[in-house]
Amino acid sequence: MRWVTRSRLHVDRVACPWLIRRFVDSQAEFVFVPKAEVLRVAEEQGAIAFDSPGAPLHHQGDRCTFDAIIDRYGLDDPALLRLAEIVRAADTDRLDQHPVAAGLEAVAKGFGLVCPDDAENLARQMAVYDALYAWCRLQVAAEATKP
Repeated sequence: MRWVTRSRLHVDRVACPWLIRRFVDSQAEFVFVPKAEVLRVAEEQGAIAFDSPGAPLHHQGDRCTFDAIIDRYGLDDPALLRLAEIVRAADTDRLDQHPVAAGLEAVAKGFGLVCPDDAENLARQMAVYDALYAWCRLQVAAEATKP
């Protein structure tokens, strides 16, 4: 399936493709376009629009698009839900809500500076989310073994 979102990647627009590829659609293709073109391009290409105003998968209240995808696809992995807390805090500028959020925000900004091409930026950051998810799995497992 093809998915379309805004260009100039940041936290949610990297986290969501990672989530989609790892848990929803392993063959997903991503298209990055200016904000004003997202819905038109999605319609023309039969793609799913996300993380853009008017898209079916977008921020709702204090929750980000990563949360919307988790909800839409019924994902309930506790480590993934932990990762969602981090992504939400970093993406919605509430860095005080998770101790890892500021680091994720810094990584996103840094990649945006050294890698302005969206496709390359996404490709490079996939490993960041793989590692962060592995860390979340470890944290959840450790908490489950506490008396």
